[in-house]
Amino acid sequence: MGVPHLVTAEELEHMGGDARYELVRGELVPVSQPGGEHGELAVRLAVELANFVRPRRLGTVYVETGFILSRHPDTVRGPDVAFLSRERRERYGGRIRGFIPGAPDLAVEIRSPADTLAELSAKAAEYLQAGTRLVWVIDPIARTAQVHRPGAVPSVLRPDASLDGDAVIPGFALRLNELFAEPE
Repeated sequence: MGVPHLVTAEELEHMGGDARYELVRGELVPVSQPGGEHGELAVRLAVELANFVRPRRLGTVYVETGFILSRHPDTVRGPDVAFLSRERRERYGGRIRGFIPGAPDLAVEIRSPADTLAELSAKAAEYLQAGTRLVWVIDPIARTAQVHRPGAVPSVLRPDASLDGDAVIPGFALRLNELFAEPE
């Protein structure tokens, strides 16, 4: 039996086809296509964040964009929604064409029916270890959110609570009831 080929971030970036993958320590991990509720929540949250950060020139909001969290072997994760501060983005010299070389300041994962909270908590820990300052795990099934911060026990927000940008996106707040509200 031979040594398995570990895939690099560059190889993942150049893969074609309809399949979606993330890269975890050099190994391809299939990622399922999100459903309607998942996509709607991702867009709603991304729009709220973008409408807050853009006029304040705080940074950039991304949807399903690859971030290189580690190298040798490479790990590339694509959070459902992410925020990269202006300061961190400027290190890369403007618009970034490929995967972003580093962790986002905020990573948001939205639970799909096939996801377990344990899997999403492990992913949140990966983001934090790579330098992410805040992770929100949104659970539309329970209508809650887990908030992960470096060096702290995750907290769980109930539907009447608000997502808070903390020091990462100062002044941003969004009530979970608004996020989970039925479309008009």
